[in-house]
Order: sequence, then C-alpha cells, then structure tokens
Amino acid sequence: MHNDIFKLQSLPERTEKPRQNGLTMVMDKGLTLKEASDFIENHADHTDIIKLGFGTAVVTRHIEEKVKLYQDAGIPVYFGGTLFEAYVVRNQFEDYLRVLDHFRVDHAEVSDGSIEMPHDVKCDYIRRLATRATVLSEVGSKDAEKIIPPYEWIEQMETELQAGAWKVIAEARESGTVGIFRGSGEVRSGLVAEIIRKIPLEKVIWEAPLKAQQVWFIKLYGTNVNLGNIAPNEVIPLETLRIGLRGDSFHFFLDSQA
Repeated sequence: MHNDIFKLQSLPERTEKPRQNGLTMVMDKGLTLKEASDFIENHADHTDIIKLGFGTAVVTRHIEEKVKLYQDAGIPVYFGGTLFEAYVVRNQFEDYLRVLDHFRVDHAEVSDGSIEMPHDVKCDYIRRLATRATVLSEVGSKDAEKIIPPYEWIEQMETELQAGAWKVIAEARESGTVGIFRGSGEVRSGLVAEIIRKIPLEKVIWEAPLKAQQVWFIKLYGTNVNLGNIAPNEVIPLETLRIGLRGDSFHFFLDSQA
C-alpha cells in the first residue's frame, strides 16, 4: 500500500508476504501470457498463491512460460485438484509426479471432490506428496447433492493436516454454490462455526469466489482470514474489503481502532 502518500490512520494490519495467514489464493482459469504478465504487474503484492483451475493447464497455450512467469514473480503455482484426480482415477499417479517435476512446481493439491476415494488412501497421497511439495488438501464434494456432516469435515481436515497438508481448503467450487455454501451462495454458517471450533483458523483456506461470501468471512474472522478461488480481476477489490476501504466493510474496523 502507498500509505506514506495517502496517510490513512488505523487501517487494519495485513500480514506481509510470504504469509502463513491472510492468504489470497487466485484461480487462473486460462489467462493468456500477456494477461498473466499484466496481472503480475498490478496484483503480485496481494497474491499469495495461484491455482491453475481444474484441468485448464492441459489445454492452455504457453503453459510452461506462464508457470515460469508466476514463479519468477515469486508467486507459487499449483495445478487444480481435479487434474490430480484425473491422473489418479486412470492409475497414472507416477505420471502426475513427473508433471510436477517437469514444471518444477513445489505446491500440489490433493482432492477427492469428483471421485470416490477412501480417506486413508487420500491421506496416503498427501503423505507421499508432502515429501516433495507443499501440499494443499481440499475437503468437500463438488456434488451439490452430497451433504457432508460437520463432524466428517472436521475429522477429514484433522487427519489430512496430520498427514502433512500445509493448509486444508474448504470446497466451494468456482461458483461458490457447493460445499461450505448452499446452492444460493449463502454460507453454511453452522458448518463453518463447527470447523473453526476444532481446526485452527490459519490452517483453512475458505473458497469464497463471491463478494458477499468474502465480506461474511472478513466480518467474522478478520482482515487476515485465508480466502481462495478469487478471480484475477477481484484481487484488488478483495484487498480493499480486507482493510475497510470498500462500502461493504467500511465500518468493520473503525470501532476497534477509534
């Protein structure tokens, strides 16, 4: 921020990169090289990690150049969990490892949102990947009809963190209408509250692609809540939400810092 110029007092304090909490995870669903370069120029300071959404990396032109572009800018990149699942369901996990090595990516996502996978098997994949990468594991189904009770969310998050996951991601898809959200996009607040009682807040990345969802999490859990599946053009708007410089969050931090 250019607060030496704007001189706004008592803005909430954001963590600094490289962050362990207050993360903004951005979903790249197929930006061009030029768009990625422009994104870095304007958003690198506010972007902690980039997910190449679902299987887009396979069909995106100049993917090697783009991955290197992000890495050279100091932004870790990882492939969406759906790509991991696509390899696993075809019994090609070793090929997936070769892909990670080829691109020199040091983050990896383990998920089971699209396939049925015994949880002990998922944890074994986490353990195996954790020896060579920083692992993010995703909990929750992409099937809107599959409602997972809170105790299962908590058990899965606990065991996946124990298996070696750096962060656990609470599923919402890029639409924000499944997992921790209802089909309307409304937060399943009881579920979130139950998770927070058992899982350290800094260990969870909440997928929250919609503004109303971001506002909800920031209001309840503060400036430095971890948020994911943020669209590239929403990174700066989200940062203003985080520090109370947008109408939706304008009053969140005034009372405590008056």
